[in-house]
Amino acid sequence: MPSQRPMKQSGKNRTAGAFALCAGLFLAIALLKFGNPAILEHAVQIAQTGAQSSPSNAGLAEILMGRTGRGPADIYELLFQAWPLHWGYWMLGALACLGVCAARWRLPKPTWLAATPLLWLIWLFVSAVDTIDPVLTRLTMVHLTTVVLCYCLGLFALSKVESIRLFWTPILLGFLLMIYIGFEQHFGGLEATRRFIYSQPGWENLSPEYLKRLASNRIFATMIYPNALAGALLLLLPAMTVAAWQIGHFLTKPTRLVLAGLVLIVGLACLFWSGSKAGWLFALVQGVVLLLGTRLQKRWKIMVVVAVILAGLTVFAFRFSEYFQRGAPSASARIEYWRVAVRVFLDNPVTGTGPGTFKTNYQRLKPREAEMARLTHNDYLQQACDSGLPGAIAYAVFIWGTLYQCRRVSLSDKMSHAVWLGLMGWSLQGLTEFGLYVPASSWTAFFLFGWLVGKSESTE
Repeated sequence: MPSQRPMKQSGKNRTAGAFALCAGLFLAIALLKFGNPAILEHAVQIAQTGAQSSPSNAGLAEILMGRTGRGPADIYELLFQAWPLHWGYWMLGALACLGVCAARWRLPKPTWLAATPLLWLIWLFVSAVDTIDPVLTRLTMVHLTTVVLCYCLGLFALSKVESIRLFWTPILLGFLLMIYIGFEQHFGGLEATRRFIYSQPGWENLSPEYLKRLASNRIFATMIYPNALAGALLLLLPAMTVAAWQIGHFLTKPTRLVLAGLVLIVGLACLFWSGSKAGWLFALVQGVVLLLGTRLQKRWKIMVVVAVILAGLTVFAFRFSEYFQRGAPSASARIEYWRVAVRVFLDNPVTGTGPGTFKTNYQRLKPREAEMARLTHNDYLQQACDSGLPGAIAYAVFIWGTLYQCRRVSLSDKMSHAVWLGLMGWSLQGLTEFGLYVPASSWTAFFLFGWLVGKSESTE
């Protein structure tokens, strides 16, 4: 009888290892194939393929069975275009089944903070009851439910895994492939795509958003547009740099240093080529926070931090001087989005107008000359607009409360601190973007939030 416990423990460890590997593969695939926001998937499919299927009366079954859009028509589309989001939902469902077998059901302290995502999701369902656009709300609620599921898998299953390299290795490979696609776009790929599209009959009928993205030299790799790529880089570049160092543990120290340095350099290059203004500034904040946590003498630390800030701002001014000469058009557009979102929130302060309904409100309230927008470009303000003050508070408290709670414990090892830095950068970008609604980044972020919360308790 006594020998049965080690056997059960060994079986549990094998299951946990299999879960870690499958979770890493899932998130790697998400980076490469699920870079379109959930509520924009239909519009993106029309822009890329000309498919005309409509989600106008889509229910839960239609969303999960993929009846709101078509899948790849051939091997070319399978390899080089985004996949239908319902494929990701089914993959996540299979992963959740494995996660249940690997999970240890213990809620870490403070329990109220660890449980906040569930409270946020419950309030979203309350808000959804009185939505002004049931179609958009159904699409949004399915996605946000999977986001919270990712958090639970990270908290109860991934944080209990001992051999975490099984998790990071496939993510690093997927991340590097995303970087490669970004490099390919910068060094001729975007121009070749433009020539091909413009040579096709009827290219003028493509959506204005797609044509605008096509005309730009800003890279976007596997994401819907450049700022979404910047969000993925802010989230993962610190962890991928450390992963490159740790995965090559069998190599010499100089070789490992070169590998980690290369990952950092190519990631920063893609961030630069993405042309994301806020992304560059938030990366600068990450660098400053990292330096402030080092063991350098105070005098040297101040000098290095000042030098990094000056260098970063100099690059920023050089890179985006033309943008500011044109009057910062995207910043002006965001201010208009936020003005409408605040107005909607003030009119509906308790339950909002329903998850995912900013598009409907903006279409009604925007100035006639303003371009259309489907999301607020501010995850926190989107919660207030869509689900009222309780939803906004629950989301903000979870994000920033978790970062505050895990800050000290994250210093216990390099990977935890790198994950914390990445989550901080992604959360900051949420002030100007919609990363919560991009599956590739939101699934990854909430997986890592859950992992960090669960791991923090085990290291205390």
